[in-house]
Parts: sequence; C-alpha cells; structure tokens
Amino acid sequence: MPDETAHEKQRETGESAPTPGTRRPGGRTARTRAAVRDAVLAGLTEHGYPGLTVEYVAEHSGVHKTTLYRRWKDVEGLVADALDLAGEDSWVPPDTGSLEGDLRALAREVVTSFTDPAVAVSGSAMIAAAFQSERAAVALRHYYAERFARCEALVERAVRRGELPATPGAGAAENTSAAVPSDTASGTAPGNAIDAGALVRSVSAPLFFRLFITREPVDNTHADQAVAVTLAAARAGAFATGSTVDDPSGAAP
Repeated sequence: MPDETAHEKQRETGESAPTPGTRRPGGRTARTRAAVRDAVLAGLTEHGYPGLTVEYVAEHSGVHKTTLYRRWKDVEGLVADALDLAGEDSWVPPDTGSLEGDLRALAREVVTSFTDPAVAVSGSAMIAAAFQSERAAVALRHYYAERFARCEALVERAVRRGELPATPGAGAAENTSAAVPSDTASGTAPGNAIDAGALVRSVSAPLFFRLFITREPVDNTHADQAVAVTLAAARAGAFATGSTVDDPSGAAP
C-alpha cells in the first residue's frame, strides 16, 4: 500500500482523520486500519507492549509512520484502536437451545481463545498491554462491555423459556417477563430482575483468574465447573437485583 494513500485521500475529499474509538468508513480507509491492526497484534505478540514502536507498525503495515503519528498519535492510540476494531466484529453468542448449553459453549470458547496457539498469544498480549497503558485499559474495558452486552441475550432467552425465574422468588412456571439487561457501565439493572451481565461475567471470571492471576492452566473441565457454579448461583437468586440470596440459617446478614 502506498505510504500516504489514506491521508492523501482524506486531504482530497476534505475528510478529517477520525480519532481512535470511533467508527470508520469502509473501503481504502478500512483496509489501512486493518493492516495497522494486524501489525499492532504482530508487534505485541513479538515484543510485548514495552517493545512495540510506531516504526515497527509502519514497517509491517506498509503505512508511513508520518500517517501513523498524524492519525493515531502514538503507540497507545494504535493499541486502543486495534481493540476498538476487534469490538466491531459480527460475533454473536452461542444459541444451543438451553442456558446450560449456551454457557458451556461460551466458557469453552474462552478456553480455546487463550489456549489455542493460533490465537492465544495476541489476545493475551492485548490484555497485558492494558496493564501498562491506561488508554489500552479503557479500550479493553469497552471491548468486554460490548461482548458481555451481547451475551445478555443468553439470559433473556433462558427467562423466556422458563429456565430461570424472571423475578426473585418466582418459580419457573410463573415467568412472564424477560431478564433486564445490565447497564454496561455500572453492571447493575433496575428493579427486581436478573442482572444478566453479572451472570455471564461469573462464567468467565474464574477462567480469567486462572489465566492471568494465578497463571494456572485451563481446560474444558474448568469451563464446565464455572458453568455449574454459575447455574447453581443463578437458580438460588444470586444474580437478582434488588434482593439478596436467602441465608439458609435464617439469620439476618
């Protein structure tokens, strides 16, 4: 790709360079952005965040470093935009016909994402970058907020099928409304409903703990355990907003 092609096109049309974190048009601009994203991932995989440079991205993307500095400003901007682009995909959560099946498929997908040699390194590198760059951390948080927001459909379907009570204390046969999706910023939902975002997060939380805190291996057995614990908690009302799970002893907390 010519060094300054994207920028020259913008100058000719009067289009200003969009800032990282915003949606961008397709065509040549999208190809430039994708090439830069691939180079960023390669650099993170090869050198980690401390070793990633604008010069490396320029060399491996075919985009002149002047354009990179003008549009993305610095390495933080490059990493943040790579995460932003990843969040613009068409991924949808599993739909197996049951909540247990959906959550198990989702948990196993997390395991595969971080254990398959073909894809694991780049994802881990992005998360590592978020520990060293505030802008990368914000972008990563937005990426996962979007992912979990999409996954709330799993819980809403489960409520409609009668697999979970829609309100605290309601039996499965009494379900007449869907779960209320959580606010992706606060993680809470109004009223007495199921916090779908919290439920979905509880499946991946123990897997991420093993992967990035204790650095222990994970496999499908751990994925299934996480699902079993989450389902038990959900059926006990642990994710119901506006109430707490009853103490078996009957004592007040």
